[in-house]
Amino acid sequence: MSSGVTVSDACLEAFQQLKLGKKYQYVIFKISDDMKEIVVEKAESGQDYDAFIAALPADEPRYAVYDFQYEKGDEGIRNKITFYTWTPDTAKIRQKMVYASSKEGLRRKLVGIAVEVQGTDFSEVDYQTVLEKVSRSSA
Repeated sequence: MSSGVTVSDACLEAFQQLKLGKKYQYVIFKISDDMKEIVVEKAESGQDYDAFIAALPADEPRYAVYDFQYEKGDEGIRNKITFYTWTPDTAKIRQKMVYASSKEGLRRKLVGIAVEVQGTDFSEVDYQTVLEKVSRSSA
């Protein structure tokens, strides 16, 4: 990884519990305070999309995975595991750079991501915007 930031084993474990065990609705990842490792900040179940969005900090970057559930016409309820790169415009430049250079290391370990969303403000990650992207990715 170009940033030198590693991915903790807990990140992969939480992702597997979201993907296979359906234990979590979402997992939020952050880079540790010493800037050496990506760690799980929060893993929640039974939360709606608004609670997930509210858990993203307004002025700090994060990565997240959300088990996005939606209805697609006569096909019924569908799920897409969605990866978020959250980099608010108000974040510090150094944070933005470290998150940008560390993303691929985490992303490669999370096998089974269907959709990727990048957000710099809350309008880019609101439910309707993500729903349109998730629906378009459906085959």
